Amino acid sequence: MLRAGFDFTLWLVLDLVFLVTAVTALIMAAFARDDAYRAADKQTKTFWLVILGVTVAVNLFISVLFLSIAGLIATIVFFVDVRPALKQVSGGGRRGGSSSDGPYGPYNGGR
Repeated sequence: MLRAGFDFTLWLVLDLVFLVTAVTALIMAAFARDDAYRAADKQTKTFWLVILGVTVAVNLFISVLFLSIAGLIATIVFFVDVRPALKQVSGGGRRGGSSSDGPYGPYNGGR
């Protein structure tokens, strides 16, 4: 009886984590510019919106572990591959300064 309650709680927490990450990725994909996907040489914005939208729907309505894990993998791919490329193309990294700036200002090589 206690184990069944623990299993249910664990699945509920995992499902919630999967859902939150998928919704976050979907929102980030929706706010990125369409031309940034092409410039970053990634799949189209529509492709990622469909994939992440299906992932959100699966996590909301269908409680199948295999489908949830497949959606989580797609979400992780978006976060570690697509999003950094979109940020780089869109100029969303560092704001101002050069690549030689350190945490306390520009590094001038000891001059």
